[in-house]
Amino acid sequence: MTLSDFIEADLDELIDDWTRYARTLSQTNTHLSEQQLRNSARELLMEIAADMRGEQTDAQQQEKSHGNKLAKDAAFNKVGRGHADDRQAQGFEINALVAEYRALRASVLRRWQQRCELDSSAFQEMIRFNEALDQMVTESVSQFAQRTERIRDLFAGVLAHDLRSPVGAILNSAYVLLHDQNLSPTSIRAGASLQRSAERLKSLIDDLFVFARARLGDTLPVEFTRQDFGRICEGAAEEVRAARPDADIGVQSTGDVAGICDGARINQMFVNLLTNAVQHGRGRVRVDVAGDGNRIIVAVANGGPKIPADALPTLFDPLTRAAPASEQNRASSGVGLGLYICRCIASAHRGTIAVESDDTRTVFSVQIPRAPASTN
Repeated sequence: MTLSDFIEADLDELIDDWTRYARTLSQTNTHLSEQQLRNSARELLMEIAADMRGEQTDAQQQEKSHGNKLAKDAAFNKVGRGHADDRQAQGFEINALVAEYRALRASVLRRWQQRCELDSSAFQEMIRFNEALDQMVTESVSQFAQRTERIRDLFAGVLAHDLRSPVGAILNSAYVLLHDQNLSPTSIRAGASLQRSAERLKSLIDDLFVFARARLGDTLPVEFTRQDFGRICEGAAEEVRAARPDADIGVQSTGDVAGICDGARINQMFVNLLTNAVQHGRGRVRVDVAGDGNRIIVAVANGGPKIPADALPTLFDPLTRAAPASEQNRASSGVGLGLYICRCIASAHRGTIAVESDDTRTVFSVQIPRAPASTN
């Protein structure tokens, strides 16, 4: 008896084994019915048996071992993804999902060993079974992970959206307080501190909102108008100085620096770059804005130790940091989204952002088309 025939012949017993183990995994968190626990088991086993009976060359086996055999919409893969969706909806964690497959593998091989003669053909059957099961595990884990990430990104987007209103109320209240002529000097200082903190919180929320939209596949919304990049950089510098009174920032413009862009987004990008330079660099931060033909080029430079070379490839990825080695143990604010947001904004303007760092200084260079193609 081949292993695929055995699976079909002993299908009910194998499903019973699956169900008993699934019940142990779900006892602590859920109260699933017998039908829910048996869910997908029959389809999984039947698809595995059918896959094992199919003809397969050595080349096809090699491709399969690399995960390249089946089309994304193949019925085999759909069953694996469907089981992942069911288990996620039923409260299983990804480790429990993998444990189910591990137990299924052990159950099938243990029962089959008692029925067959372990010869070379049996060994080949085991290889085919493990290949099929591993493919099913890959599909299920990939689907489970993608859905989990999407749920988290949706949560982050909703959180950022809902936090905007209370932070806006705090900023408006701080503005009203600071214009009250009857405030004492102590109250004025407290109001100014409240305003700076709320502005910083608003900046973090804006970054989180952009991050969530980008992760969910939404195009970053931009509204193009004619702007002066020099003025935008001056405004960003003033904003950072207000939050960091000790910041030494100089802005210099050369040539025609007018262009078409989303002023608010570009301002957000340069506030992030300047905040990063002040926080992680040393000495004066220099911003050079230049018009170069059809491009606007802005360089933000700061002194201090170099960024480690191994950190550069992922520097613009979300939730990563790359403080100089001497500062890696220093606590800092933020959640590692600033440079990722800068890349998103540059990309939305058909531009680029890059970094160079040596032992004396670090320079972030932004190049934005003077008139993005989408506005022509």
